[in-house]
Amino acid sequence: MPETTPRALRGRLLSFGPGETHLYEPDGVIVIEAGTIAAVGPWQDTVLPPGTVVEDHGAKLIMPGFIDPHIHYPQCRMIASYGAQLIAWLDRYTFPAEQKFADPAYAESEAAWFLDELLRQGTTTACVYCTVHPESVEAFFTESERRGTCMIAGKVMMDRNAPAGLCDDAASGFTQSEALLRRWHGRGRQLYAITPRFAITSSPAQLQSAGALARAYPDAYVQTHLAENLAEIAEVRRLYPDDASYTAVYARAGLLGPRSLLGHCIHLGEDELTLLRENSAVAVFCPTSNLFLGSGLFDWARLAGAGVRVGLATDVGGGTSYSMLRTAAEAYKVLQLRGQALPAFAAFRAITRGNAEALRLEGRIGSLIPGYDADLVVLDTAATPAMRHRLEAVGDSLADELFMLMTMGDDRAVAATYVAGCRC
Repeated sequence: MPETTPRALRGRLLSFGPGETHLYEPDGVIVIEAGTIAAVGPWQDTVLPPGTVVEDHGAKLIMPGFIDPHIHYPQCRMIASYGAQLIAWLDRYTFPAEQKFADPAYAESEAAWFLDELLRQGTTTACVYCTVHPESVEAFFTESERRGTCMIAGKVMMDRNAPAGLCDDAASGFTQSEALLRRWHGRGRQLYAITPRFAITSSPAQLQSAGALARAYPDAYVQTHLAENLAEIAEVRRLYPDDASYTAVYARAGLLGPRSLLGHCIHLGEDELTLLRENSAVAVFCPTSNLFLGSGLFDWARLAGAGVRVGLATDVGGGTSYSMLRTAAEAYKVLQLRGQALPAFAAFRAITRGNAEALRLEGRIGSLIPGYDADLVVLDTAATPAMRHRLEAVGDSLADELFMLMTMGDDRAVAATYVAGCRC
């Protein structure tokens, strides 16, 4: 629960607003009351409420907590599994790992570890895939509720091309998902995502049932995967011969909308970009996963130029790091190979305000604005000897300091994380 005693965090403040706007306060303060941001401003000009507890973070940066719009909590024990592309990787590593989540005690243990790790990395909100087992969702939301984190999650729906222990069917997938949605969506800070894994593991009937659920609960999210791997796309074409494209499969099922989060989106035709834009769906860039599984290079400029909304995510366990700093660094490298740029300000905007916008939560999280939830991360740009050495040459350039932090930083640069004003 949020603390009742007012708290003030002093340090260098950095936050992003609409468009290209940002706030930088070299000696600022955030006043927190009842879990929300009450005031933001220069330290010398701010009058603190009586009894305020002050935490002085000195020269460290205080930013909104990081937001990860695509991650799999059941894959924590199989991250960094060697030598396979997508389909073989699912069969060899992912499906065996996910079958263990039928055990509620195992799911509870993994959920606790996973949330510990996210918070250690400065990530305060994520859009999370559970498994086909309702127990995995209950365990995750129960642990998130206990901590007061704002999380989005859902039961994976799969009714074919997976082990029997991981398959539901169109009817039970709908019924179980609806029950979980009604129980958890909007309960405190918990939000639900309707989660058909992807078109290969869901029959047309199941995708239609997922779409029916999305129509019945339009304020819930939809999360799935799209156009990650060329072999995957070929298999979808074989399974859905009457649809013009992979994206059209989801469009016909009613799964595209402004709360639809589509992981990867690497290999898309022009007609698919049109469908994404017309439905205001989000293409989620997962750079470490795309590189690790050999899937391809995301084309941010092409998608953004076509009017497609974009998010940036870790995709653990195909992704190789829980850190949004490491994720931004790999995104920079992918875009370099595309002949595109990712300046530091754009990268830090992407993993805070940008991802909040992708999740339609920009009025609650992602910026340092009075009335917003006080989910915050404190970052030390001199966290390691190598960073300190580089920092000596940076001078007064905030852009250069941020780029160094993004390129060289990881969990060691996270000095503190706050959820609803409470230090984790």
